[in-house]
Amino acid sequence: MPSGRMIKLVVYEGMQFMCLSVPVFVVMERFASLMLHVRGDLTAYWLVVAASIAYVTTISLLLWVPLRYVILKQHRIFTNITQWRPTALAYVVLCTLPCFAILIAGSKVQVDKGPHYRYDLFSELPVSLVIFSLICLDIIERLRPCSLTGKADSVGMELDLSGPVLTHIEQINSVSGRLYSERSQHGVTGNGSATGRWQDHEPANAAYLYSSNHSGLLHFLWSQDMRSEMFAHSFLFWMDVVELVRVTGVPDVFYSDWVFAIYILAFLSCLRVVVTPHSALLPLAGFILQDLPFLVLRLALTSVHGFVTPLLYTMKNIMVCLTFVYFNFMTKLRLFRRESMF
Repeated sequence: MPSGRMIKLVVYEGMQFMCLSVPVFVVMERFASLMLHVRGDLTAYWLVVAASIAYVTTISLLLWVPLRYVILKQHRIFTNITQWRPTALAYVVLCTLPCFAILIAGSKVQVDKGPHYRYDLFSELPVSLVIFSLICLDIIERLRPCSLTGKADSVGMELDLSGPVLTHIEQINSVSGRLYSERSQHGVTGNGSATGRWQDHEPANAAYLYSSNHSGLLHFLWSQDMRSEMFAHSFLFWMDVVELVRVTGVPDVFYSDWVFAIYILAFLSCLRVVVTPHSALLPLAGFILQDLPFLVLRLALTSVHGFVTPLLYTMKNIMVCLTFVYFNFMTKLRLFRRESMF
């Protein structure tokens, strides 16, 4: 009987292969239906379907399966790779890139044939499936070292959550405690004597602020598991990309040259999945590959087509860009080094 670890490995690999192949089949089938509508020839439909089957078979046998075998069996080769994920890079290049290229081709074919042949916007199912498969791949890569049973405390791995983690607690004194220690060095206390009890009433440390041990009838309200939080973080990580790609559902945008800029920038933003969640390169990648180009594109779309994209995401891109530049570059200037200012 196979062990639980082997079953989990087979399930993960099967899910990742489905994330690789299913979006390609769905997008290519929609493109085949478009070709059937435009050309009225059933041969074109089956040629596109056959091309999709041949593509998935080829990349699976020549690229995907050998890569997964090397990663799973030859651990020494990938021991020093800690800042990026080869599997995510292969997925983005082999699946996301051709899917976005087919979506752009679908727009171009309908525009070239004229307004009477506008048949499909490729919205909802194809686009959502591509992004959802990318999210699933990201979740599987994060969840792979994690045990699916037992408590999260028993999981000997880093779950790569973006929130701060308290790893060391030191004694934290209040302002009055500091004044007491400074005056004690000069032999003077708050009441004029050499001894005092000011610190007896001060908190010894800040551990109680981070305590997660609660008792009582409502203790279940404080229950949390980092493995479930991982799913929420993964979906929130891609909401900006989802909202940008959703703009192509507007006919005036899809049947124009704006579709090129949207899908190209969306693909560049998808490259962030290659960087490991705990890497220090992720904030810079988010600024260069997502927030800054998305901000420019959204401002341009708003000026031409109106509010086809929510203003909230434009404000989000503005705030992220400004805070990234300020806290990473401007605070290092001599003008902003004065602690007395704020």
